[in-house]
Amino acid sequence: MKRSVDYEYYKAVDDSRWFFRQGVYVVLELKETLDVDVAIIGAGPAGLTAGYQLIKAGKSVAIIERDPVYVGGISRTVEHEGYRFDIGGHRFFSKSQAVVDLWNEILPDDFIQRPRMSRIYYEGKFYSYPLRAFEALGNLGILRSTACMASYLWRRAFPIREVKSFEDWTTNQFGEKLYTIFFKTYTEKVWGMPCNEMSADWAAQRIKGLSLMGAVVDGLKRSLGFNKRPNDGQAVKTLLETFRYPRLGPGMMWDAARDNIVASGKGVVLMNHALDRLASDGQGGWSMAANGPEGTVQIRAAHAISSAPMRELANRLHPQPATTLEASKLRYRDFLTVALMIDSEDLFPDNWIYIHDSKVKVGRVQNFRSWSPEMVPDPKVACVGLEYFCFEGDGLWSAPDEELVALAKREMEILGLVDPTKVVGGAVVRQEKAYPVYDEDYATNVAAMRHELEERFPTLHLVGRNGMHRYNNQDHAMMTAMLTAENILAGKRVYDTWCVNEDAEYHESGDEGAEAGLPAREAAETRPLSDDQIAALTSLRGVPERIAANSEAKPSPRKSA
Repeated sequence: MKRSVDYEYYKAVDDSRWFFRQGVYVVLELKETLDVDVAIIGAGPAGLTAGYQLIKAGKSVAIIERDPVYVGGISRTVEHEGYRFDIGGHRFFSKSQAVVDLWNEILPDDFIQRPRMSRIYYEGKFYSYPLRAFEALGNLGILRSTACMASYLWRRAFPIREVKSFEDWTTNQFGEKLYTIFFKTYTEKVWGMPCNEMSADWAAQRIKGLSLMGAVVDGLKRSLGFNKRPNDGQAVKTLLETFRYPRLGPGMMWDAARDNIVASGKGVVLMNHALDRLASDGQGGWSMAANGPEGTVQIRAAHAISSAPMRELANRLHPQPATTLEASKLRYRDFLTVALMIDSEDLFPDNWIYIHDSKVKVGRVQNFRSWSPEMVPDPKVACVGLEYFCFEGDGLWSAPDEELVALAKREMEILGLVDPTKVVGGAVVRQEKAYPVYDEDYATNVAAMRHELEERFPTLHLVGRNGMHRYNNQDHAMMTAMLTAENILAGKRVYDTWCVNEDAEYHESGDEGAEAGLPAREAAETRPLSDDQIAALTSLRGVPERIAANSEAKPSPRKSA
């Protein structure tokens, strides 16, 4: 890694302008230009994975991160007065052996095994997820259960013939009553659109293999001893019973990745630096300008990797892409977490519970101690995180922290989970651009920008959730970065990181690392994607799409990153 001027090591006076190197803070001279092999935008799972893989292969890297404190992006662990919050909840599971091996390499001694438990909370009672028919009907009581069964039988006898929406499809499967209780409210909270405007294809993908009659029949078999399988013997895939988790939260993994990168002597991580401009040098390389609180740092590199949102990258690229207009139309769903510290035992044993109550705005509640006991420092205090799904700039997003903490306390009282007088502290964490939105034109807009960049700028690589506008799991983001590193080392695109069967199913089921590892680099040019690579690249999540304006056009379900 070459530098155009000399510099010295300093202890940072504040956190405004530093990067880590060999365990100490380093302050850059304002006019310094860094010359590296690869410049990376974003220190999330994709950016740090790419940096880690590249420095192991002898390449020098510079990573810029807009956050002043945390690496890891949405996979960071936020700390507040000794309490740690997992933003969104992250189970460390992958069917890709290469991803599992990398996790173990970066964080060899700090994984713990944790029980998996997630349930639905509705009107003061817990319901298993996926639903168990007898438990659900028993919790609802005789009158409401009878109404649910009558509603179901009516819809089986007189189904909606022209199924267009999520509402149509789910009502046909479960009846209006169960649809309203267990599907409508939570789904609309998360995605911010009415269920009757969501494509039926997404419902068929999301709830495939689950029906009320199937659950009832399997429940009868189980109660009579004919079926011993978990999940009431349902045809749907069995979810994991346990999962691995870093003892201090997911950010522990990415802190370790950052530290390894800078300790190698081949990498720097610039915190509190946002991309100002990424300019082609006209010879296949890049000149990057990153703004920090004390000025602009210039970085020159042969390759650039971006995990920044595609629409933000388009606005900062020079020359500006012809598809900037398409990129500007890409949209995102945001959320915020309100953490409450409560003078109480844990409220429930679950990792999180889904809130299917229309009387409150909260969509999900995490129990941070269920992720790891070390997330909560005081054994006499419970710590939960209420997740509110919103759009950046709307009323929830813009509300002062004090109002949001008060709202969370009020809603926990409405739900019957907490006495507000026992709340001893609170904190708010906002997560912008958490979920890429899949509207009618998103695929066309993404493809237009992707193809232009690949044709005009072969040394610019897009990775990760927002970098590729795909609603993915953590291992998918990592695999896009791992394959990108292979492409850079090979000097050409030997792997297509976008080449994924978007209809392929992904479940947190089966064996971890069930597929083989990455092929040897020397054979990469002659090999297509391996089963292991595909296992990670199909680690995508279903995203609802609006019904097409032309009702005859039925979009196929897509998966996102």
